[in-house]
Amino acid sequence: MNTFILGIAGGTGSGKTTISQKILDHFNSHVRYIPHDRYYKDQSTKSMEERIKTNYDHPDALETDLFISQLKDLLEGKTVEVPEYDFTNHTRKKGVTTTVSPSPFIIIEGILIFHEPKLRDLMDLKIFVDVPADIRILRRTKRDIEERGRTLDSCYDQYVSTARPMHEQFVEPTKEFADIIVPRGGKNEKAVSTLIHTIEKRLK
Repeated sequence: MNTFILGIAGGTGSGKTTISQKILDHFNSHVRYIPHDRYYKDQSTKSMEERIKTNYDHPDALETDLFISQLKDLLEGKTVEVPEYDFTNHTRKKGVTTTVSPSPFIIIEGILIFHEPKLRDLMDLKIFVDVPADIRILRRTKRDIEERGRTLDSCYDQYVSTARPMHEQFVEPTKEFADIIVPRGGKNEKAVSTLIHTIEKRLK
């Protein structure tokens, strides 16, 4: 099976998931979607206080080697068990995985997927979603409060201490590796439509 891998990167809150979902909706059952944040390292041996202090915007917080290994397995036609992460308890869900089978089209998404060359090399098309920082922080804060049970103060502290400096150090520089840059995020309907058209042509 020839497999096309689409990588969607960009800063936190840029709209990567929104764009991924629109592409998923279009291609329906013919696509697999694997976010990089499923691969945050297991922290079950650490105290909650230690888990909270983890810098989740740093490449070391993710088990990217496992991500690469499982993508290679999919490319070889093997089924994999993708880990599940509990963002409220800041650790992997013990014994819980999602079964992902091979497919001709795979979407991977995350703020740091362009950082590791071995992961970049697996992608056939790389998209960087480019959105101003003030919009991204508002989106991130809304998500973390509503979906991950965090307080406004904790969101602010995390953004200032880790998210912003890590974006400047590890995320923004990877824009140069993108084949296509999408401004305004998931609301850029013309860009999303163009992406879908491009992918359709590549999948033929």
